[in-house]
Amino acid sequence: MEHLPFYIKLIFILSTIFSVLMLYKAGNYSKSIILITLSWLALQAVVSLSGFYTVTSTIPPRFALLVFPPVILIAVSFFTRKGRNILDGFSLKTLTLLHLVRIPVELGLYGLYLHRVVPEIMTFEGRNFDILCGLTAPIVYYFGYIKKVLNSKVLIAWNILCLLSLANIVSTAVLSAPFPIQQFAFDQPNMALLYFPFVWLPCCIVPGVLLAHLVTIKRLINSSI
Repeated sequence: MEHLPFYIKLIFILSTIFSVLMLYKAGNYSKSIILITLSWLALQAVVSLSGFYTVTSTIPPRFALLVFPPVILIAVSFFTRKGRNILDGFSLKTLTLLHLVRIPVELGLYGLYLHRVVPEIMTFEGRNFDILCGLTAPIVYYFGYIKKVLNSKVLIAWNILCLLSLANIVSTAVLSAPFPIQQFAFDQPNMALLYFPFVWLPCCIVPGVLLAHLVTIKRLINSSI
């Protein structure tokens, strides 16, 4: 990845910092949240810089170690009393603004595509429409939580649609990578996400966005019952 211009790497670094700060703020500046997140980022930076994730022939792919630990932690948070207490204190306003990160991420992915380290299918010129979630986030924030003219059904629907969009790009990214399960983009596979700092996208930004949607949907459903 040495041939990539620094500004593309900077986009992903700054996007990660933004995600972490928004989660920290949404969680009422919880020390445990920031410590766990920063430790996880540091660990994955060291592991990815060692070249660990560039070995793609293993089954299951080593890439799974980027995604599954935070997903498991999220699941544990929803199914334990202590975890639910923490999640119930999250600010839905801030979680909604967190989705702004999807704008620079999608622009960064497009830059990676232009330098032939991710396929077109992973960008907004392909089958990735996730940038729309970022662009509509401030609208949903303003009319849903400031003006309060959007009811809970509309907010739930928006979150579900954006969650489906997230699932679409995540599955596309995995199936476009040079793993034994690869299905797409054999001429230009998804290589970038195996390297630092781009590993921070699947190990931090994506789980953060996932958590924001799940917490918001759960809270909105509970409040409308």
